[in-house]
Amino acid sequence: MAQSPLEVRHLQTLLALAESGSLAKAADRVFVTQSALSHQLKLLETHYGAPLFERNTKPLRFTQVGQRLVALARDVLGTIADAEREIVQRVSGSSGELRVVIECHTCFDWLMPAMDALREDWPEVELDLVGGFQTDPMSLVEQGLSDFAVIHDRPPKRPGIVTEHLFTYETLAILAPDHPLANKDHLTPRDFAAETLISYPVDDAMIDVIRHFLAPKGIKPKRRDAELTVAILQLVASRRGIAALPDWSVMPYLERGYVIGKPLGAKGLHCELHAAMPESLAGKPYIRDFIDKVRAGIR
Repeated sequence: MAQSPLEVRHLQTLLALAESGSLAKAADRVFVTQSALSHQLKLLETHYGAPLFERNTKPLRFTQVGQRLVALARDVLGTIADAEREIVQRVSGSSGELRVVIECHTCFDWLMPAMDALREDWPEVELDLVGGFQTDPMSLVEQGLSDFAVIHDRPPKRPGIVTEHLFTYETLAILAPDHPLANKDHLTPRDFAAETLISYPVDDAMIDVIRHFLAPKGIKPKRRDAELTVAILQLVASRRGIAALPDWSVMPYLERGYVIGKPLGAKGLHCELHAAMPESLAGKPYIRDFIDKVRAGIR
């Protein structure tokens, strides 16, 4: 075999593609044009004589060759990140501050492990959660009251603020196993019309299933609020209504059969979380490491 063209930048591209699920988002993450990213992938496919992923699929699916290279990327880039972190800490110190503010109730499920991992690797960085759940976290970043905001969907550009895609997730309809809709392959907006939607006590505009799935079709179901995810699931299991929650927040309950999950629409409802941070902090090594830990933990 000819000498491999594989470089660190190709591994970064493959990992970005695996974690973001699309060429456009991957290109944005590694700061290249979509055309340049496609050229990188084509170069690798030509070298190995095999496609790396299946074309025209959503979400994107890697072939066996692609999966092996993604696994390699995770191993190699993880080793590089560990070494670079140690070097930065030895040369320039590791102190700093990271005040995190969130816009979503369920974010704690993946945020806490990422913060714990950061605390272990960067013990001199002061970590804090700002005021729990916030409806407008971007304003806290602008006011200098937060260093890192987690936000639904891509926020509008604001002077001095850098935004970055964290990950894409699927919002699932959550039903009791014996619910009349449980036999459907997927739910439609009309299925919600006669149901009670059990959700967190926030405005309709903050709820994925309403904003992206029901409101565009003019469906406004009756609502019942619950503060905690486990309370929502208990009400669903008791046939008091149905819910729509991120896949990561309900997976243990789905695996046990306590409730069941159904796609929202034939293609599913895929949503995004983004980070916003001051431009002056965006390049800090511990910030970059925190973003990497968030993405690694959600896989």
